[in-house]
Amino acid sequence: MRSRYAQLGLFALVVVAVQLATALGGKPFYLTQLTMTAYAGLVVIGLCLFMGYAGQISLGHAGFFAIGGYTSAFLTTFDLTAGRGAGLTAWAGRWHLLVQRPDLYGGELLTVRPWPAALAAVALAVLVAALVGVPVLRLKGHYLAMATLGFGTIVSSVVVGTERLGAADGLSGVPAFELGLGLAVTGGAAARVQNYYLAWGLVALGMWLLLNLVASRVGRALRAIHGAEDAAGAMGIDVADFKLRTFVLSAAFAALAGVLLTHYTGGIGPSEAAVMKSVRYVAIVAVGGMGSLWGTLLVGSALQFLSLRGLFGSFDDAVFGVILIAVMLFAPDGLLRVDLAGAARALLRRPGAPAAEG
Repeated sequence: MRSRYAQLGLFALVVVAVQLATALGGKPFYLTQLTMTAYAGLVVIGLCLFMGYAGQISLGHAGFFAIGGYTSAFLTTFDLTAGRGAGLTAWAGRWHLLVQRPDLYGGELLTVRPWPAALAAVALAVLVAALVGVPVLRLKGHYLAMATLGFGTIVSSVVVGTERLGAADGLSGVPAFELGLGLAVTGGAAARVQNYYLAWGLVALGMWLLLNLVASRVGRALRAIHGAEDAAGAMGIDVADFKLRTFVLSAAFAALAGVLLTHYTGGIGPSEAAVMKSVRYVAIVAVGGMGSLWGTLLVGSALQFLSLRGLFGSFDDAVFGVILIAVMLFAPDGLLRVDLAGAARALLRRPGAPAAEG
């Protein structure tokens, strides 16, 4: 317990040090990419729980991210003025779920408030994850990977082909997410520092939840499932239930990240639902170490920040593909646990030759 709080304390010091370094170095604009990196971090730590601890694989988490982002964006930008005072709109108005605000062109919009929109977005993602997970999680290995890939492809095709969701252009004009107490998720320069700490504070909260989870009886059950599903089942562990709950929880993390990043950037596009986005999340989990929440967050955040800074240019997706191949070949336990000597032996070993022991 003390170790976990010490780790979180060190993490908080690093977050503060980075912000001070950007201020002293005259680079406050870095905080924008660092805030976006934090929201991507929420996705990968949730996926790390599912892949690294439960031993399953998902190539569809960009789909859950998109469900969260698009649902919140749609509800907070779709004009309900025509239905004011009637039916569901009247009911929502009585419960103060609607707000009237100006649009980009000075007109008036009647839309759902960000809070109920965010709750609806995460709830929808959880429901979809449960419905998809029940049949899909009966599969194992590459069959499960292909099934989740199919789910991600469906979501990507739906957002591109639906005019109400902006089709290829996506949705824009998403308002700031007012949280109360003067806090708001918004990309405005005046709130840059506030949003940096807000985003990384949420990541710290997510890490606290997951670190306690993996250290509990649930975490031990997940590791048993990862080691040998049949043996875990023989010991009385409800394998199907644990796998489904973990899948749903990781989907909720992805959907929440989608909601917050959409309100931060003011819009969302089809690229967020693309299959390569899911591959990128898997690559980040793999390079950080599938059984290490901290490794996944720290190494993954570094890669994501470099990507957002445009370091990889138009080869961005290709770089993450190469990283995934290289990690699987030479550092399957993650970059922080890499065995350089073993990697060199693997590189020099003839194809088909048995691996050396020890």
